[in-house]
Amino acid sequence: MSISSLNKFTVPLVGGQSATAQGLLMPKLKFRFRVNFLNFGVSKDTQELTKQVVDIKRPTANFNPFTLDVYNSKIHLVGKPEWQPTSITLRDDVQGSVSRLVGEQIQKQFDFMEQASAATGIDYKFGLMYEVLDGGNGVLEPTVLETWELYGCLLESVDYGDMNYGSNEDARIVLNIRFDNALQKPDSSGVGTLVGRAFGGLAATGSGGTR
Repeated sequence: MSISSLNKFTVPLVGGQSATAQGLLMPKLKFRFRVNFLNFGVSKDTQELTKQVVDIKRPTANFNPFTLDVYNSKIHLVGKPEWQPTSITLRDDVQGSVSRLVGEQIQKQFDFMEQASAATGIDYKFGLMYEVLDGGNGVLEPTVLETWELYGCLLESVDYGDMNYGSNEDARIVLNIRFDNALQKPDSSGVGTLVGRAFGGLAATGSGGTR
């Protein structure tokens, strides 16, 4: 009886579903993730960055809605979608691996010694892959629960933090990253698939709406 009672630890559902169908799903845990850097800096090996990640902000989409004034009312429509900047916090290791890789990417975006910039965005832009994991490690390969792929990334700002005699914390570097596009891939569906075509849209089904 004590086990069956655990199925009731959630909101009761509509439609008379049995208690066994009302169990609470396991949530994704914020501390089980990894970040892979693609074409970051000039070094081919960026695994040290992956190992020294402290936290990352998941993408935020802004649809920049606008308003159409009509006869007796207003209609709200989405404008050009825009991905908001994200941020990654890194631990600054004593071997200087993280700061060296970050410095390489900064130098790719702008040569401070020669005061020269890259000719095109493809010369300095990089990619990010953010994966939510199930906790597997070692001989137990982790299962990827969700994947975010960020394209056209660049460093908007880099904060090397401060040093403080009164502090008992590790030194960190914060990367503020601007990117052009992102795809969410929990499985074979999600952001980036033809969701609008799959549903047909309200206008296509004869339900009215603005075309």
